Amino acid sequence: MSQTLIEKIAQSAMADAVGLSPTHEVHAGDYISIKPAYVMTHDNTGAVIPKFKSIGAKKIFNPRQVVNTLDHNVQDKSEKNLEKYKKIEEFARSMGIDFYPAGRGIGHQIMCEEGYAFPLTMVVASDSHSNMYGGLGCLGTPIVRTDAAAIWATGRTWWQVPPIAKVELTGKLRNGVTGKDLIIALCGYFNHDEVLNHAIEFVGEGLKSLSIDERLSVSNMTTEWGALAGVFPVDEVTLTWLRNRADFIDHRGLQGVPSDKDGNGIHPRIHHKRINELEKNILFSDDDAYYSKEIKIDLSTIQPYVSGPNSVKDFNSVKELEKKNIKINKAYLVSCVNSRLDDIKAAAEIVKDKKVAEGVQFYIAAASSEVQMLAEEKMYWHTLIDSGAIPLPPGCGPCIGLGTGLLEDGEVGISATNRNFKGRMGSPNAFAYLASPAVVASSAVSGKISFNDFDEEKINIVANIKSNPKTPIAEKEVNIIDGFPSVISGELIFCHQNNMNTDGIYPGKYTYNDDMTPQQQADVVMENYDPEFRDIAKSGNILVGGFNFGTGSSREQAATALKYKGIQLVIAGSFNETYKRNALNNGFLLIECPELVNDLVKKFGTEKLTMKSASKINIDFQKSVAEFENKTYSIDALGEAAQELIVTGGLESWVKKRIS
Repeated sequence: MSQTLIEKIAQSAMADAVGLSPTHEVHAGDYISIKPAYVMTHDNTGAVIPKFKSIGAKKIFNPRQVVNTLDHNVQDKSEKNLEKYKKIEEFARSMGIDFYPAGRGIGHQIMCEEGYAFPLTMVVASDSHSNMYGGLGCLGTPIVRTDAAAIWATGRTWWQVPPIAKVELTGKLRNGVTGKDLIIALCGYFNHDEVLNHAIEFVGEGLKSLSIDERLSVSNMTTEWGALAGVFPVDEVTLTWLRNRADFIDHRGLQGVPSDKDGNGIHPRIHHKRINELEKNILFSDDDAYYSKEIKIDLSTIQPYVSGPNSVKDFNSVKELEKKNIKINKAYLVSCVNSRLDDIKAAAEIVKDKKVAEGVQFYIAAASSEVQMLAEEKMYWHTLIDSGAIPLPPGCGPCIGLGTGLLEDGEVGISATNRNFKGRMGSPNAFAYLASPAVVASSAVSGKISFNDFDEEKINIVANIKSNPKTPIAEKEVNIIDGFPSVISGELIFCHQNNMNTDGIYPGKYTYNDDMTPQQQADVVMENYDPEFRDIAKSGNILVGGFNFGTGSSREQAATALKYKGIQLVIAGSFNETYKRNALNNGFLLIECPELVNDLVKKFGTEKLTMKSASKINIDFQKSVAEFENKTYSIDALGEAAQELIVTGGLESWVKKRIS
């Protein structure tokens, strides 16, 4: 059977001895054990360290696999934060980990600049914007902190290959339109979770007109579109960028590169020999590879857009918003999505010989110290400062509501960042818009949302989407490991709610009560969703939920509380990916079966929050089917990587077993 590019990269990242045959071909839905090329943690390294120590690990399995960067709270000079940063650095130095201190830049930018995010490899990070690496043809995807600790200790974790969508780009962007406008359009035009929890491959003749900086921006914000990865193919644009990067490093030298262990003056990851090898071994999707969704969009119909306020699902052209005379209080050119050299250049060209409007604060922060150095050399940085822009250190800062310049009650901000959720950049009573660096700069000098460098009338986006029926795969019995049941049966209870959030499953008021016993967690599970659930659900039940089950915060108790209640497993139309990782990492089984969920909605309706079916459901893991009331439903094969987590009681127990 044919494979997509993402499936091929995942295949190459599979760890040894994963319980799969050497000829196993990886496809969407497979649970696999992965050995990523690199794992990056940032300020949250401070939370991963105690997890690492609590599982009994004494040393890093492969110090060359681990990267620590300090980037989120770099403006905080308090004794507490400086002590935290000091402890992270001391840990990294003692373990031989590649470490980048506060001020070097945003971790995702460093991963690209320093060649960790290399094409056709798989790289993970305990941060949702690791999707960004896809701009370089690297399969970047987020993990949770427990996964990071597991990789530190064993070099491995697990991954379920997500459904894969193809986005075909046709035509060419017009002058004044950028990659940021493209991803704003995709988030706003296809705004009904069409690619939720998918991995995305970008294809088409329109690719060649997108620079690497623009590709990085697009891949970065596939996160906000709901995807787990957004990968561009390796082409001449990619290879040219790599060659130029290698030449730049050769010319500048290896200043501050922690992995130059041999001291031979050759960059350990970006050098011409490696690039030449890449060129000889480029991977492509097979012509008849299966994609669950196919989207096509004409780049020539994209124009400068603005997301918001307070949602990427709402967007308008700048020209439409200009008519509304939306005055702004703050503007931002910061973050990992849009603070590279080309972005700073675009903003500088807009503000040259102008001043930031009275009453507006325009904050700027380069994605890295290297970017700022180059911007200073080319005078872009000075142009922005001369206009009245306020510089911040290379780092995240106001993008995540930390440090100087946050939005206050009633204020309006326009930002070149990636997220504008309510309260993300300050007060929940503020209004946050997203746009390209040029639009942000133009708005900063005019005092309202505007952009004078694009004069065409409104253009209607030309785009379409189609869903493909799942390709039948030849039936093959799954190998069941010792200790894992080949069949699970239980009385079915149905909670129809789509987008069941973690606060509904496990109320937020209990989240930081670390003294909650398993029984106490079980007593309050689903309390916010349905107070009657506690009495309806019994130990041994199998819970069926709606679609996007477990959305919201990353609290692990939303999984463990159901486990402690005695629920054997949860079936849903789909799961939030973080919830899925937290559940399996705690030895709690989840299964996706959208057809069953749709049938139950027809059978039971949605009036009652929790419905007890009085019928049993049987799940046969060997045959990958579920049987309920004389109907058989196909489910994804549960591979040995997932079975192992259930048998051992979760990822931490699995790690302890391996390192013992």
